[in-house]
Amino acid sequence: MTDDLPARGGRVRRRPGPRRASGGFSPRRALAALAMLATAGLLWGAVASPVFAVKAVEVEGAILTGDDAVRAALALPTPAPNAFTLSTDVLRERLLALPAVADAEVSVGLPGILRVRIIEREPVLAWRLSGALLLADRDGRIVADAAADTAGPAAAAAAGLPVVADRRPSGEAPAVGDHLDPLDLDVATRLLSLVPADVGASATALLVGVDERDGWTLIPTTKDPWTAVFGFYGPEIRGPAMIPEQVRLLRSLLAGREEDLLRVVLAGPREGTYTLKPAK
Repeated sequence: MTDDLPARGGRVRRRPGPRRASGGFSPRRALAALAMLATAGLLWGAVASPVFAVKAVEVEGAILTGDDAVRAALALPTPAPNAFTLSTDVLRERLLALPAVADAEVSVGLPGILRVRIIEREPVLAWRLSGALLLADRDGRIVADAAADTAGPAAAAAAGLPVVADRRPSGEAPAVGDHLDPLDLDVATRLLSLVPADVGASATALLVGVDERDGWTLIPTTKDPWTAVFGFYGPEIRGPAMIPEQVRLLRSLLAGREEDLLRVVLAGPREGTYTLKPAK
């Protein structure tokens, strides 16, 4: 808005209004547009250029999994894809599907290097059944079969783990990638944590097993061992929470008669019976 002011001679003089900026390109705008076009051209050239194709895959931490299994899970297309077109999130999801992989990091390095870092699940026990020696982590996830890898890292990992000898029919036996039954895992971890001193035994180790007749058992590694029958457990009746009381009962029954015992049946927290070995 402008103010009209009277001028000499009675004429009205108008005050000049603001000038509008020119709609054309300024040198600065032109340079910015050229820079954007140049950047887009460089990006297109990088995406389209074979110079940035994935030439190598570097794998770290895949001890139980194995580098070959990692590369197979990545499922990179042929011919080699351009590093800029890869979705590292998709590749990571593929790796997380591998049984022993707890987490994974995937990144692209230049020129054309795909870097993979694997964080594996840690086995805490071994489950022996039907010729297999399955390694499971603390969540019961089966991460490897040491029997199928007798000279490899799975066998080395199994060497220091406590073992459950499962002698039950294996019609629906778990496999690598499956989870152990939660109830079995609970019972196994409780019994595998026991040492001979906990029950007053003279052996150097205790063997944990489960079969169709007696359920869960404990046997010392002695020349003439006894068998402690802990029995069967259920989620609601006779749950694994009773195991500490069964252990105390076993200790009291072994006291002073361990060498003479053949079989101890721990029917409940306070109910136990035993059988003596035949007289020599």
